Amino acid sequence: MDPEFGRGMAPPKREPWRTTLLLAYQSLGVVYGDLSISPLYVYKSTFAEDITHSETNEEIFGALSFVFWTLTLIPLIKYVSIVLRADDNGEGGTFALYSLICRHANVSLLPNRQVADEELSTYKLEHPPEVAHKSRIKELLEKHKTLQTALLIMVMIGTCMVIGDGVLTPVISVFSAVSGLELSLSRDQHEYAVIPITCVILVFLFALQHYGTHRVGFLFAPIVLAWLICMSVLGLYNIIHWNLQIYQALNPYYMFKFLKKTRQSGWKSLGGILLCMTGSEAMFADLGHFSYSAIQLAFTSLVYPALILGYMGQAAYLSKHHNLDSTYQIGYYISVPESVRWPVLVLAILASVVGSQAIISGTFSIINQNQSLSCFPRVKVVHTSDKIHGQIYIPEINWLLMVLCIAVTVGFRDTKQMGNASGLAVITVMLVTTCLTSLVIMLCWHRTPALALIFFLFFGSIEALYFSASLIKFTGGAWLPILLALILLAVMFVWHHTTIKKYEFDLHNKVTLEWLLALGDKLGMVRVPGIGLVYTDLTSGVPANFSRFVTNLPAFHRVLVFVCVKSVPVPHVLPAERYLVGRVGPAGHRSYRCIVRYGYRDVHQDVDSFETELVESLATFIKLDALYRCSDAAGSEQLDYYERENALTVIGTNPLRRHLSYDASHDGVSSVENSPNGIVELAAAAPAAKRVRFVVEASSPDVDKGVLEELQELCKAREAGTAFIMGHSHVQTKPGSSLLKKLAVGVGYNFLRRNCRGPDVVLRVPPASLLEVGMVYVL
Repeated sequence: MDPEFGRGMAPPKREPWRTTLLLAYQSLGVVYGDLSISPLYVYKSTFAEDITHSETNEEIFGALSFVFWTLTLIPLIKYVSIVLRADDNGEGGTFALYSLICRHANVSLLPNRQVADEELSTYKLEHPPEVAHKSRIKELLEKHKTLQTALLIMVMIGTCMVIGDGVLTPVISVFSAVSGLELSLSRDQHEYAVIPITCVILVFLFALQHYGTHRVGFLFAPIVLAWLICMSVLGLYNIIHWNLQIYQALNPYYMFKFLKKTRQSGWKSLGGILLCMTGSEAMFADLGHFSYSAIQLAFTSLVYPALILGYMGQAAYLSKHHNLDSTYQIGYYISVPESVRWPVLVLAILASVVGSQAIISGTFSIINQNQSLSCFPRVKVVHTSDKIHGQIYIPEINWLLMVLCIAVTVGFRDTKQMGNASGLAVITVMLVTTCLTSLVIMLCWHRTPALALIFFLFFGSIEALYFSASLIKFTGGAWLPILLALILLAVMFVWHHTTIKKYEFDLHNKVTLEWLLALGDKLGMVRVPGIGLVYTDLTSGVPANFSRFVTNLPAFHRVLVFVCVKSVPVPHVLPAERYLVGRVGPAGHRSYRCIVRYGYRDVHQDVDSFETELVESLATFIKLDALYRCSDAAGSEQLDYYERENALTVIGTNPLRRHLSYDASHDGVSSVENSPNGIVELAAAAPAAKRVRFVVEASSPDVDKGVLEELQELCKAREAGTAFIMGHSHVQTKPGSSLLKKLAVGVGYNFLRRNCRGPDVVLRVPPASLLEVGMVYVL
């Protein structure tokens, strides 16, 4: 792919056509389930009381013309041709766009950023910093914090609407599929049968989430493929049997004729037509599970033609049937021949379950991304598959979604209100994607602002038209996604804002290195056996929770490690680049700092593998540090421990250019480099060089006596056990704070903190090894 379109400076390797074909087939069940079932409810929502289906066929021809051009302009041209190219190391979605923008412009509000993060192999820029030209938009964004906050709020709004879609899409999909019973039952029987059956299917769907989709995922693609083929065949049958001239409706002239005749009612009906785009965002959000070429192939060769044939077939049938006395009979099943209606009903229900599953999994994923960027309260994330990356389950969110889905089903009880609510959520996410992609065109692809403006105005005006048609139906169901978004936005903003303020409080109240070094000279201070892992958000200095700990309990561990687990604006951090290790004080103090970096889609390790890798990284660092001191002594540039307190080592990164040769195959080291920013980087000889245990050879000529003693102490401390020291925080506002701040921080944040998972659960710390230190934050 051309690097100008966002894939980096080097062209990617072309995957074999068999791999592309297989991925395209698999993407049907994951990406296109939601989009493929939209014909079940689009016409039904469009003709729900706003406009009538008359003898002239102008309404149905106009609706079909709108559907055709909407599917062509938004999913096909906007997403498949443009937005899918704006990937972040192969990942897509709202956070991928935000991550790209944060890397190319200094607009991130994450507090603990470091220069070392830019050395990550996934932290690539489309052009080197010295080549990239400064744009006025970039300067404005970097200069004004208000604009940075507004950008983050826009991203939050997009994610809130995705979560809202996770409530509404399963409801309207399953309800529309089950509504096929309306043709076999009377109206009274229909009302009493469809709602309970829909609720049972939804409960069954959410109850199976904790098993993960990998167990039944192999069935998803065949189901959606069968549904697409079925819809295409039925569409062709209806076109041939009822109206061969239906292709004339593809002329855009019928759109203007439609609006001219129906006027305000036709404009309102666009809120139903936009539902044909439902699921388009999934093509971009699920990009990381497949590839650009696979998603493009599946959509252009199968999904798009099948959808067009399905909509044309429905329109052909309706163009010859104007005596439908019941509003609900303008649904999909009225155009299905009676002889195959029951098999189609069963297949539609299965396809709706697959489509619902995709949006539920997407909701779990985006909440996990929000959590990693400190924009959502901590929740328990369960990884349902060891083999397939990214398949997660969040128990609290799952049951909350189930309750909301059942409440919406029982409360709305008809497709019209469900469609109004779902349409507003869908079009809002698309508007956010359009705005962010416009910024990516300027800031990341370095195209002219005029090109970004053309993209924004063209697609933004189409989506704004649909947005206005959805918003006007506020009282008809569109209030629900707005209410959900406001509640979620308040929760996310309060959590993020308070987290930033807590970090600033920690930064202001951290203690000095001199205070830490003086602890050993105090009478009664004891160094106990074992490793003490002090968790903090700070990347430098000694946190206040540790000073409070040793003040109340005058003892700390023989080996002390200040651990900072942080997220960086990349989707993944390679395991070989995850750890930044450095000393805190002189070598004899046995105190270290370890910064553990994760991407927003990374899986946090379990405590056993984390502890093993941490000790292994410390051992490797100790050997490297001795070599570093020797090289400094040879160059007469030896730094004291105060100057080296911020010098960190990347353990096991990619091979570097050159600086200092060091043959140490026994510990997996091949070369090191002292980079200009004071970060010593270590290259791994091979990915398999890491071992669970390290062996110290007393006779090794590469290990001096001091290093040998330090490694032996580390080994003994590991055998003695590890304690995890974490802060247990309570937040209160300063005297004289405004009422809004007292409600948001003092009441809202503390309520969320008490009712969400603690950091020990998120970091998977064993309760038996946990030491909590009470901290009061006055903000």
